[in-house]
Amino acid sequence: MDTLLSGQLLFAALVSGSLYALIALGLNLVYGTLRLLNIAHGDLVMIGAYTAFWLFTLLSIPPVVSFFVAATLCSLLGWAVYEGMFRRLLANPGLAKRVEANSLILFYGISVILQNLTALAFTSSSRGYQYLDTVITWQGVSMTGNRLLSLGVAGGICIAALLFLRFHLFGWELRAVIQRREAAQIVGVNLNRVQPIIICAGFAIAGIAGVLVSMTEQITPFMGFPFTIIAFVVIIIGGLGNIGAGVLAGLSLGLIETYGVALTSPGYRSILIYGLFVAVLLIRPEGIFTKAVRS
Repeated sequence: MDTLLSGQLLFAALVSGSLYALIALGLNLVYGTLRLLNIAHGDLVMIGAYTAFWLFTLLSIPPVVSFFVAATLCSLLGWAVYEGMFRRLLANPGLAKRVEANSLILFYGISVILQNLTALAFTSSSRGYQYLDTVITWQGVSMTGNRLLSLGVAGGICIAALLFLRFHLFGWELRAVIQRREAAQIVGVNLNRVQPIIICAGFAIAGIAGVLVSMTEQITPFMGFPFTIIAFVVIIIGGLGNIGAGVLAGLSLGLIETYGVALTSPGYRSILIYGLFVAVLLIRPEGIFTKAVRS
């Protein structure tokens, strides 16, 4: 019981939950705006992780700089994917429905290409580096600088995104597209402007998350799929396209995972995550927090 009430466990849950919320935020923005199921989302996390690793090991550029490099690289990839594959198709109402339905397969192909290109370029060996790994103790809670940075960056971006959606004019347009796309177009929202911006933003957020992951975990070309699954679990719990509920769901998943493992064993981690995923789909497929939190 003392372990469950410890600040150490709460800190670990918040670090995991904020990272899950950040990764899911990028996926949820893309799905909510373009109705595309990006199964390659975790591979963008991988690209961000490798960007940080090589910049740090080859050029001694710290991850705090890599945030901007990874975000730029992934957003350019998002722009290329949108312009090369989806812009013309989504502009045609007849084809748009078909593209949305087949987006899972299209992004699966992109995922395989990204994984194998990375493996060919850098081999499939796991890699890692040390950054801000000095242990800091405060009020009996031991934490490393890289995990504090991860919590601050992930939490800060999530909060900034929610504030932007609520108070900025473009945020209002984005919420309108997410909630009622046809109605948003009727009142003058330009989808051709909103969609490329959001796919670039969603990809950039995944790249930033990858930098955070690289500071605390070993990275490989095939590390992305588990993060894709985590992101889908989070947005299913929160409700597809519900940005605010998705952030809350990410934090909740971090708490459930951390405390669940503490009560059982690490071997139950996947069972807890997938069990929650299946339970939500069966009992409340629209999402647990759909009515409680609105973007």
